[in-house]
Amino acid sequence: MTKTTGNRNRTEHPGRGRNPGRPRTFEPLLLDVALPVGAYYLLREALGTSTVEALAWSSVVPAARTVWGVVKERTTNALALLTLAVNAVGLVAGLVSGDPRLMLAKDGAISSTLAIGILVSVALGRPAMTAGMKPFLIKGDARREAAWERLASGTASGSDAFRRKERAFSLVWGTALLVECVARVVGACTLPVDTMVWLGTVVIAVVLTAAFVVGGGLAAEPMARLLTTEAEADRARVRPEAAVAA
Repeated sequence: MTKTTGNRNRTEHPGRGRNPGRPRTFEPLLLDVALPVGAYYLLREALGTSTVEALAWSSVVPAARTVWGVVKERTTNALALLTLAVNAVGLVAGLVSGDPRLMLAKDGAISSTLAIGILVSVALGRPAMTAGMKPFLIKGDARREAAWERLASGTASGSDAFRRKERAFSLVWGTALLVECVARVVGACTLPVDTMVWLGTVVIAVVLTAAFVVGGGLAAEPMARLLTTEAEADRARVRPEAAVAA
């Protein structure tokens, strides 16, 4: 009786002391888009630096955030380190060559790095985007978290559909980032640099919005329904056990 009551209390107050409904995994990505653009125009227009210098200094923002994240968490994130390496190589290459287009194209290389990493994770059976989606769907509910584990491990009746949707979510994001990569590289090679700095932000905003909408409708929402069904089925199983124990 005590155990069942404790679980019920946790379910009735999801997210106490935290905000699991907020997909915080995507916040660094948004920061990496907005801050460099603002820094570029501040340096270029307000302080009068050259295009190459403005691009170089604005690139420091996401690089510094990545380094700080690794130091703060004290864990080695292979994808973050790879992204940092691509950023650094592109920055050095741009400074050495003096070509601002090359420095813009490195942003597309970062997107392709993320995209390839996500798609490879799907092929390996460990979809990378699950880490960002899981807290959003569980919402701090202990019963939904238990339902997630059963569905993900294959022990629940809806496991096959659940795992297909889980892979589909990462496939959507991997594909979206590849499209964004191609668009930004083509733009960096063909459009004026000042235009591409702000247009690149528009491109990634459109791609992120499309990925949220498509990924949500195709995968996240069906997964949420499967979680609800499995959690309710577990609740139904627990009630007879609690009655017997009473």
